[in-house]
Amino acid sequence: MPEDARPAVTDALRAAILTGEYAPRQRLVEIDLCERFGTSRFILRSALQELSAQGLVEFQRNRGARVRDISLDEAIEITEVRILLEGHLAARAADRVTKADAVTLRKIVREMRSAVQKSELLSYSDLNARLHETVREVAAHETTARLLRQLRDQTVRHQFSLSLVPGRPTVSLPQHEAIVAAITSRDPDAAQHAMHEHLQSVVQAFQALSAAAVQGAPGRDRQSGR
Repeated sequence: MPEDARPAVTDALRAAILTGEYAPRQRLVEIDLCERFGTSRFILRSALQELSAQGLVEFQRNRGARVRDISLDEAIEITEVRILLEGHLAARAADRVTKADAVTLRKIVREMRSAVQKSELLSYSDLNARLHETVREVAAHETTARLLRQLRDQTVRHQFSLSLVPGRPTVSLPQHEAIVAAITSRDPDAAQHAMHEHLQSVVQAFQALSAAAVQGAPGRDRQSGR
């Protein structure tokens, strides 16, 4: 297989990791992956190295590669970084939004509202990701967008878990509506503020999940925290 096949192999393996086909800490056996993706070990190893640089794969001495397990604590830190980056993009999107962009953003929000009303949590999760992606596209700042794609990829498992928390979509929906309202009104300050408010809410939700996990851990004294 030619060297230019590496991006395709990288993208296919990334997608398999992000959709949960390979679980956190699961070993990535080279011979199996070569067979699955119809590629050589040279190209596969290059793809694994790239995914390692993106924070999705890690290498263990004498054991090869495995899917990196991103903890909730790390997901919180990543989201805190996203607050700064996505706030900047929301403000930039408000400066650059076109009528066609506004139509697209409002359509996504309507579909999100419908998904909440029908309790279609998986659909809502997909629409949530699409809305953030659309804001990145409208902002048209490739460096920031590239960093954000990498950060969101690292937390996709926790984002999915969060979307299934009862009542969470009804909390985040008005936050997304505020983001879109500010962007389509061409108000950069309001757009940045709305994005900050939304992602700070995500941080708080992750913190609640982390606290619940600690309290439910076997062998811990819930009152003493030990």
